[in-house]
Amino acid sequence: MTSGGRRVSRTRYAAIRMDTRHTAPDREQIALLEPFERLGLDRIRLVATAAQARMAHDELVQAGAWGFDTESKPTFFKDQLSEGPHVVQLSTAHRAWVFQLHDPECRAAVADLLALRGVVKAGFGLGDDRKRIASKLGIEPAGVLELNAVFRERGYRKDMGVKAAVAVLFNRRFIKSRKATTSNWANPRLTEAQLIYAANDAYAARCVFDALGLA
Repeated sequence: MTSGGRRVSRTRYAAIRMDTRHTAPDREQIALLEPFERLGLDRIRLVATAAQARMAHDELVQAGAWGFDTESKPTFFKDQLSEGPHVVQLSTAHRAWVFQLHDPECRAAVADLLALRGVVKAGFGLGDDRKRIASKLGIEPAGVLELNAVFRERGYRKDMGVKAAVAVLFNRRFIKSRKATTSNWANPRLTEAQLIYAANDAYAARCVFDALGLA
């Protein structure tokens, strides 16, 4: 099995046993690791038009599992309601698509993909994502796999999150930009930094899914 440019042994993952308690690495430990190899812009597709949405839909339905995440414009005031998600990202093992939801055709394509049965949508901390999608797109995502739940079943006490999961499974440091996290995801024109950030959240989730032997 290969992910992020590294060959991964299945026996390593088999060692994560359900009857053993595990502790996730802390920030200091993760900071010492070499960076995880992320997708570059050449393997990221921005989806902002009807034509792009149709092409993305046709490619994604051929995969049996996607890494899945969403991004929303941050809220800064108490009781301020989010209008997100503004971006939905889906990834196969080789490429990621970043859907902007301004265009009705893009929203329709995302709704159809997320409601599609028979395809696993794997990610971390997806509770709020599912609620926002149900509110904005009027569908309940099917086949959602919360990877934190998988790690709990295999002996980890706390939610892992993508950083800890990548550290445990690949012995690598997953880079997440604080600036990109709090950027304006509702902006009609996303920056390259935003595209890389969003795409790799979904891509890393797909890598973790594969590494756990869930395919």
